[in-house]
Amino acid sequence: MSHQHEHEEHDHESGHKHNDDHDHTDHAHSNNPVVDWFRHLFSPHAHGHQEAALDPKLATDRGIRALKVSLAGLLATATFQVVIVAISGSIALLADTIHNFSDALTAIPLGFAFWLSRRARNKRYTYGYGRAEDIAGVIIVLMIAFSAFEAIRQSILRFFEPQPIQNLNWVIAAAIIGFLGNELVAVFRIRVGKQIGSAALIADGYHARTDGFTSLAVLAGAIGVWLGYPILDPLVGLGIGFVIIGIVWKTARDMWHRMMDAVDPEIYGEFKHIASHVAGVIDEHSAAIRWVGHRLWGEIHVTVDCKQSVLQGHLITEEVRHALFHKFPALVEVIVHADPCECDPAIEYHPTAHHRLLPAAD
Repeated sequence: MSHQHEHEEHDHESGHKHNDDHDHTDHAHSNNPVVDWFRHLFSPHAHGHQEAALDPKLATDRGIRALKVSLAGLLATATFQVVIVAISGSIALLADTIHNFSDALTAIPLGFAFWLSRRARNKRYTYGYGRAEDIAGVIIVLMIAFSAFEAIRQSILRFFEPQPIQNLNWVIAAAIIGFLGNELVAVFRIRVGKQIGSAALIADGYHARTDGFTSLAVLAGAIGVWLGYPILDPLVGLGIGFVIIGIVWKTARDMWHRMMDAVDPEIYGEFKHIASHVAGVIDEHSAAIRWVGHRLWGEIHVTVDCKQSVLQGHLITEEVRHALFHKFPALVEVIVHADPCECDPAIEYHPTAHHRLLPAAD
């Protein structure tokens, strides 16, 4: 017995809570508030994208608007920095400016992916167009990688062709503005990303926050030049390039996980836990969930009493779906299959089991 029903616009009661005795392991915290602050800046809570449940169309519209606003903000910041690079000759500021432009332009493929995801699923694209968001993520990784190698190339050239840095006051001002511009964009993207359930937008927000700290590195280089150590300018530019490579590595790893349908094991465990605690469910198995864009799709088998009627089994699977939709706002569809309990040894309950190609996950 299986039941499938598209759940595109499920309503969530504001007072509804799923009560159970499941313990959630808190993220590690140190005794140093500064260390905890930095950890929070670069490592968002794994369940941040589950904080709000919205109509998919509304979620997409908000995502597109967030990209438009952040694109304008980053372009304005980077354009101001270009002017300062021209009058100062700072290679560290040039590296930061290249990265800021690259970060701003990542909004274009992601925006296109959001636009494409508005289209309804059809006979060819039966899961819809949400995977375009993951493809956009790959493009973003390549764009960030280009900015990293360009920053490193420019810094190495400056070692062999040193040039004096002028208007240090303007360089310092540009670095501060670069930090503030990126931080404002980061806060905005992360907030909207959590509201609409977009892991990609949240990640892009934390990327912008990292860019802001590279602007602070430029500030440190400018101060070093002002103190009489001009070699610090290309050194900082080189350092920024390697920092960006680190960002590329982490982002590429995350995109690999997404393209391979990986999910946070905590989400998987909670998915099974919620199903197993529904009244009438004896056991659960063969659970699977994956992201398609910023929406979750899932399936699970539950064991029910074989003496119950088809209708009773159906109502149990419906209750499982109801509980899962309330717990996972980003869940757009879940298939729940009801298996009878195997209380009669004379009956072969799974005659098609030999067709299973892959073992079920634990």
